[in-house]
Amino acid sequence: MKRCDWAIGPYNEAYHDLEWGKPIHEDQHLFELLILEGMQAGLSWVTILKKREAFRLAFDQFDVTLVAQYDDEKIASLLQDCGIIRNRLKIKAAITNARAFQKIQAEFGSFDAYLWHFTNGKQIVNAYTTQKEVPTHNEWSDRISKDLKKRGFSFVGTTIIYSYLEAVGVINDHMVWCKEYHNCKEE
Repeated sequence: MKRCDWAIGPYNEAYHDLEWGKPIHEDQHLFELLILEGMQAGLSWVTILKKREAFRLAFDQFDVTLVAQYDDEKIASLLQDCGIIRNRLKIKAAITNARAFQKIQAEFGSFDAYLWHFTNGKQIVNAYTTQKEVPTHNEWSDRISKDLKKRGFSFVGTTIIYSYLEAVGVINDHMVWCKEYHNCKEE
């Protein structure tokens, strides 16, 4: 068995084998990946993976409570941090999204409960054999993106959300011949 075609190089291979597509139910991890997916917009995912530890340090291990409290002084500090993506709009979006994330936690009990309610708690398991078959969005990413935007999130377009849903295991888009295809199925 082999890996999905996109998993080339040590960063992508490790991410693919250890994390991508495995169902995540822990809010801090869900928040981290949501912020990283937004930071990735317009860049390659390997760029984000290479900077992931620097992001964790800069963003207080993605503690949503701390990120929600960031002020102009913290934004200025982040804009000087050469270890992360220094894009003012993306940094501000991370803060705005942290605040909106907390509101969802208050309303649903957890972001996990909110996210998985769209699929009635069931993982979407696709059966693709080529990367060309994988869509860039679907009905779930469209609905979730629209709802997140309505709740004040940014950098959550349907393509970003589709990628996020794959990353956190709501959607299993490993190729059927990939060694991780069955390992990521949530029973």
